[in-house]
Amino acid sequence: MASGRLILRATVGGLMCGHGLQKLNGSFGGPGLQATEQTMRAIGMEPAKLQAWAVALSETVGGGLTAAGFLSPLGPAMITGTMAVAIKKVHAKNGLWLSNRGYEYNLILIAAAFAAGDGPGPLSIDGLIRKQRSGLRWAIAQLALGLGVAAVTMAAADRLAPAQTAPAEAPHNGSVSSE
Repeated sequence: MASGRLILRATVGGLMCGHGLQKLNGSFGGPGLQATEQTMRAIGMEPAKLQAWAVALSETVGGGLTAAGFLSPLGPAMITGTMAVAIKKVHAKNGLWLSNRGYEYNLILIAAAFAAGDGPGPLSIDGLIRKQRSGLRWAIAQLALGLGVAAVTMAAADRLAPAQTAPAEAPHNGSVSSE
């Protein structure tokens, strides 16, 4: 199981770290921070600049921590949180399947983060320094932390969104309609 945990962590964490770097600085053909900010604005995540930094750093740092098996279950919780926001704000309306831009892939990443949150195993930094937090309660704790932070983040974004301007009313000319 030690090698299985290492492969899971290295794959999911490494890819998530790369995904975050795409957003953060345009690595691997990614959009970079300015385009990520525009995306955050488009999906209603305000303040968009702060949200762009938050998602880019959560994916980069969370992926790196998960890949290294360091400070677990913090890295998996960061992955869970960003994927929960992606599901709610972008993919849920499209249904489950990825072929319809659904949340299938995001859900797989949350499940992998849950498995990684069960403990990084002996082939990890936490394992080397003997500071492992492992077991079902840690996996549940990372899931709860990731989902909780995602919920708070989305609620804050909703509160900080600019007020919607009401459409301008037609000027009142003093006549009364018979309808």
